Amino acid sequence: MVKLVYFAWVRERIGKGEEELDIPAEVKTAGDLVSWLATLGEGYEEALRFPKAIRVAVNQEHVEHHEAIAGAREIGIFPPMTGG
Repeated sequence: MVKLVYFAWVRERIGKGEEELDIPAEVKTAGDLVSWLATLGEGYEEALRFPKAIRVAVNQEHVEHHEAIAGAREIGIFPPMTGG
């Protein structure tokens, strides 16, 4: 089980702030995870409609979509961030 934490409008569209899920073995990278999550229902599909824009943090460290998520205890899913 991995704890997934959703932020900002990703959380609003999915309808929950966090959940624990069993991630399938074939989901190996952050990008795989975003693609898999988008298959879990309408809210997920809407939140993750533009997967390349989604940011991912594994154990509170931002990672690129090609990076592995093996051994993650917590994964954060964020919309694009802006500075200011």
